[in-house]
Parts: sequence; structure tokens; C-alpha cells
Amino acid sequence: MSLPSNIVPVPLPKAHRLLNHGPTVLVSSAHGGRRNVMAAAWNMTLDFEPPKIAVVIDRSTYTRELLEASGEFVIGLPSRAMAATVVKIGSTTGHDGDKFAELGLESYPAAKVAAPLVAGCVAWLECRLIPEPHIQQRYDLFLGEVIAAWAEAEVFPDSHWQFPSPAQRTIHHVAGGHFFVTGEAFEVPGRS
Repeated sequence: MSLPSNIVPVPLPKAHRLLNHGPTVLVSSAHGGRRNVMAAAWNMTLDFEPPKIAVVIDRSTYTRELLEASGEFVIGLPSRAMAATVVKIGSTTGHDGDKFAELGLESYPAAKVAAPLVAGCVAWLECRLIPEPHIQQRYDLFLGEVIAAWAEAEVFPDSHWQFPSPAQRTIHHVAGGHFFVTGEAFEVPGRS
């Protein structure tokens, strides 16, 4: 399955804007014919050019095993419409089988990495692992360089978030299945 026509590339110098509002994300990875996806609330941008991100991935996850083997991953930004799916993804292990098949998840092929883009998200960041063994082992913190970025055209026109529908707003996990959605945007005059 190829990318739908409403998904457009995001210029890499603007890719940090996809994460800088702190949404819960999905992390997908693939290696050796296997794939997996997990939910992650702890993530952030680190740099603009080249764009870099950080995400916490627990050592017990199958996503981490595949990520460490392949050296690449995808960050997907799920919307409010996907909240129940995000909880299922975060509550299911991939060690026992294909989580995509088990949960009925569709995906798109990434442009530059083997990890899939989870369908239903409103944006994606394809990342190459920046090896930092000390922080990976001690803190479960993984760094990635963004090498491709994508978003639904109507939610990220001109490299700025717009949410035409409440169901398209990104989500923020608090705890125990409780979430917030991204709120109303506003602008302060004088900044570009």
C-alpha cells in the first residue's frame, strides 16, 4: 500500500514542529521480516538541522529489540480518533506475534527506513538511530536523526498545525488511559 495522496512531505528544517507540542507517539520498528509498534508518551525534539528527536523505549519492548537490530524507526503521531487504538497498542506485546495483524493495523511503507508508517496517524518522522549506548542502556533513551517527515496536508499546511476536525487533534497521555487533546492554536504578533 502506498501513501495516500493527502499525505505530503514535510521539509526537514520544519520537521521539529511535528513533535514540539509534546504529543503521545507511536514508535514502529522492523528487522528480519518482523515488525512492531508501541506507544510512547516521553519524547521530544532535540535539534533543527539536521532534525533530531529523543524517545524513551523500555528495554522489555519488542519494538526496542527490532530498533536496536535495524538502527532505524518511525515516530507516528496518532490523532484523537486513534486514542482507543493507542491504548490497545500500548497494552499488547509484540513478542508473541505480529501486533499489526492482531490489532488490525494498516500501514504504509516508509520512504527511507524499513519500519512501517502506521495508518491513521496524522504525521510521521522516519528516523535513523544515533547510537548512544550509555544513555540507551542506563536511561532507555534513544536519539534519532529525522531523515524523512510526512503529514496529512490539511493538518500541517505551510508547516504549521491546523486541526480542521476535533478527531484530527493529536493526543497527550497523562496516565491510566487518561488523555488530553491538543488545544486551540493562537499567535502572538511580532514573531515569524
